Amino acid sequence: MKTGYTIEPAIKHDYPELIAIWEASVRSTHHFLKEDDLQLFKQLIFDQYFDAVDLYVARDIEGRPLGLMGVVAHHLEMLFVHPDVHGKGLGKFLLSYALNSLGVTHVDVNEANEKALQFYRHFGFEVVKRSETDGLGKPYPILHLALKTTV
Repeated sequence: MKTGYTIEPAIKHDYPELIAIWEASVRSTHHFLKEDDLQLFKQLIFDQYFDAVDLYVARDIEGRPLGLMGVVAHHLEMLFVHPDVHGKGLGKFLLSYALNSLGVTHVDVNEANEKALQFYRHFGFEVVKRSETDGLGKPYPILHLALKTTV
């Protein structure tokens, strides 16, 4: 798949740009989040979660970061693309890399994020479980997905 994007492991120096991509993406897709919760998640991601995952950055041909993903074992913990490139293949490029090069078989999605659910279903994921709250106990139901071949 020729896209003009590259993927490489992220380094701490990338974190400020990556958190900006995360925030822009979340603001354009997670309209259900309360502002206080968004700010809490932003701080946790920057201070803790980036270091807790194998973090990757996707860059365009000029080297600008436009997307990110974090993986732990076979679980995709995060995948975010700057809204300027939504619908231009970067999300597919990242997920294909996660599936084919990193062995990802599971992902969690906010139930209210229907576009993300459709995106993962298109790649063969299906809902295997639902949690009433997110990992912090916030009232954002989570759908737990697995590749159909691993269910």
